[in-house]
Amino acid sequence: MKIALAQINPTVGDLNGNVDRILRYARRAHRQGADLVVFPELSVTGYPPQDLLEHPAFVEAVQEALDRIAAAVPQDLGVIVGAPVPNDDTVGNRLYNAALLLENGRRHAEARKSLLPTYDVFDEHRYFEANEAPSVIEWCGLRIGLHICEDMWNAHQQAQPRTYERDPLGELAAQDPDVFINISASPFSIGKHDDRNALIEQICADHRRPFLLCNQVGANTEIIFDGDSRIHHADGTQTACAASFEEDLLFWDTDEAASTCTVRRDDTADLHDALVLGIRDYYEKTDIFTKALVGLSGGIDSAVTCALAAEALGPERVLGVTMPSEISSEGSVSDSEALADNLGIEFAKIPIKPAIDAFGDMLAPAFEGTEPGVAEENLQSRARGVTLMALSNKFGHLLLSTGNKSELAVGYVTLYGDTNGGVAVLSDVLKTRVYELARHVNARAGRAVIPQNTIDKPPSAELREDQKDTDSLPPYEVLDAILMRYIEQKKEAPRIVAETGYDPSHVRDVLEQVDQNEYKRRQTPPGLRVTRKAFGVGRRMPIVGRWHRPAAEPVTTDEPVTTER
Repeated sequence: MKIALAQINPTVGDLNGNVDRILRYARRAHRQGADLVVFPELSVTGYPPQDLLEHPAFVEAVQEALDRIAAAVPQDLGVIVGAPVPNDDTVGNRLYNAALLLENGRRHAEARKSLLPTYDVFDEHRYFEANEAPSVIEWCGLRIGLHICEDMWNAHQQAQPRTYERDPLGELAAQDPDVFINISASPFSIGKHDDRNALIEQICADHRRPFLLCNQVGANTEIIFDGDSRIHHADGTQTACAASFEEDLLFWDTDEAASTCTVRRDDTADLHDALVLGIRDYYEKTDIFTKALVGLSGGIDSAVTCALAAEALGPERVLGVTMPSEISSEGSVSDSEALADNLGIEFAKIPIKPAIDAFGDMLAPAFEGTEPGVAEENLQSRARGVTLMALSNKFGHLLLSTGNKSELAVGYVTLYGDTNGGVAVLSDVLKTRVYELARHVNARAGRAVIPQNTIDKPPSAELREDQKDTDSLPPYEVLDAILMRYIEQKKEAPRIVAETGYDPSHVRDVLEQVDQNEYKRRQTPPGLRVTRKAFGVGRRMPIVGRWHRPAAEPVTTDEPVTTER
């Protein structure tokens, strides 16, 4: 039997577009000899459909879409798709997250998701009922251990403490399947490829069955899916692998001898490709913008954001705007102009001195008797924000926010200034990684697309004379080491001090800045998620609260290892 994995990029809620895409790939797979073609989790609706699932009309339209797929696929071709289906019981949530095997105009079989993740960006218990007893599906003589995404993630021996009591793969393995097939909407985060490898190798070692994974690709708002679909032999050897960050069709013949597929991944390259995909899909799937708009400061963050946007959308669909004030250095303008020339994008210069002067005159009576400070400095950022939003409003441009995760973490941003925008491209990228991205962009292009001066000069907000970020923040190498441990690894001050050797008072100060600036982050645009713990929908912290971390002696023991899908 020849099985195809169709790694597609569905759009949330676009039932007609998703059905067309499923049928197009099904016919293509059939032409290439496939007997069975497999699509990702919730491929009919896109993932995550969120509260669309609470609308009866939407759920009814999904069932009609399933009927259309079943009626239109080629005869004698089996098609596995993911979709919500109604739960007819009088108790429980009204839907199941299901994998349906369609054939010859009908629903041949159905598998329902057993483990429903409710952590980080996942909220499936809000909508779905858990399957209580997974069963092997028989089709054309093949016994398929069909299951959905999270159902495989409790099998890893490193998953301690275990999130669930059940092991759906163990339950399926007891029924003697010929092959495991997993349909997934498993988001990208840095290092996820290696996590999947280790997990599936362990599953194969435990159960000695071939394992096929079909994962969604594409981006829906904050969440980016890398694809990374693959086929593993019963001994765990990866025998075939799909492309990452793009649609692909992968084939496996049950009668052919196993080959070997080795993929070497580079974290910075993956990060680059994920962000490019995130920008492109946000722009194209919303389908309301004419161009992308980036405020160019001559600094590293805006330069990297602009370069990623130009790659994602093409230089003809990107506008870079520099907005110098009296404080701006000569390099802020010249480096911005050089970047625009290197990328081939449209470029504009709009000085903000008239706005700053007008604000100064307007506020002078109210500010009388006070010393100039942060409020006056931030007028520059807010004047730029007003300028960019006016351009966005006038011409229908998508404003890309350029702030990085390090700055957002400690509140080193100006509300209604540099936080303006439709999507925050670098909000999950620590500053040190931004520099890595800049060097990667230049290395990939084989030339200094991002001017070397932009990379070399000390970072500065340029809101006062001779200002440097280190006037207010620790060096980014120090800050990022603390932030990564606190935000992404959930470690507290004593453990961070033990691991880094940094001054305990400095570590606590950083952690308290993170906690105190939740109100700022809540007002920023949605950000592209590329780590295990991003600001936004996956990190839900109270704005109002008085939890004060206790003082404690440094510790040296390691935390338990956890896994996520």
